[in-house]
Amino acid sequence: MNAIETRGLTKHYEGFTLDGLDLTLPAGCIMGLVGENGAGKSTTIRLLLGLTRPDGGTASLLGAPVGPDMRAVKQDIGVVLDDVGFPAGLKAGQIGKIMAAAYKNWDQGLFEKYLRDLNIPADKKFSTLSRGNKMKLGIAAALSHDAKLLILDEPTGGLDPVVRDEVVDLFSEFTRDPSRSILISSHIVSDLEKLCDYIAFLHKGKLLLCREKDQLLEQYGLIQCTREELGKLVPGAVLGKRETPYHIEALVVRDGVPAGMEIRPVTIEELFVLLVKGDMQ
Repeated sequence: MNAIETRGLTKHYEGFTLDGLDLTLPAGCIMGLVGENGAGKSTTIRLLLGLTRPDGGTASLLGAPVGPDMRAVKQDIGVVLDDVGFPAGLKAGQIGKIMAAAYKNWDQGLFEKYLRDLNIPADKKFSTLSRGNKMKLGIAAALSHDAKLLILDEPTGGLDPVVRDEVVDLFSEFTRDPSRSILISSHIVSDLEKLCDYIAFLHKGKLLLCREKDQLLEQYGLIQCTREELGKLVPGAVLGKRETPYHIEALVVRDGVPAGMEIRPVTIEELFVLLVKGDMQ
């Protein structure tokens, strides 16, 4: 059973369309959803959670169709949205009581451990917490009810680098159980590169690419060359490029580059930026 499946998922807004999205997240894996602001990441997450109705296509979570009757499957889903969204006047301990009433597998002891480990003030109202502490509180709650799937929208936003690293480790530990999966969107691509098994690139509502991370890094690379050298590559070998007064840097399919031309590894961030440049060109 796949943790997430979408087929032809579509949503129209004035000036924007999420266009026929096909995603598959196998159980036990972590998928990073990458895209510029306005690419459709949050729209995708809202559609998966049933917070917005699609205009076309289908989606399922943990084998259950996304739709009005999602109460049972939501017991097995942990969610952290960009705005977190707990009531402003509640303290962490009170939030724990509400979550205990909402989730049959709520583990208060584990929740309190996360509060301590992440240095979240237990005696302050949610509205008075920093953005980073609000996000950490949302993460602690999402991890404390034995979820099988985490859906996370920019969960490391507002966190300093040390805490981000701790949170990334928590997510890695979560998926040591092969029945657990994560979909995570983030503009901090370095976090996704460390964490994810699969990477999905969204650009202007379209899916540019969705592949295993290791396959992406093996298949694509970067070259520095002249315009004349670039013109000698086989058609389709160049997916995007950026030019400086001194040279051209191009994202290439390794198999399309002649022997002897130096190819250096590409990062996930470089891959996305140059794919987008290629799409715009």
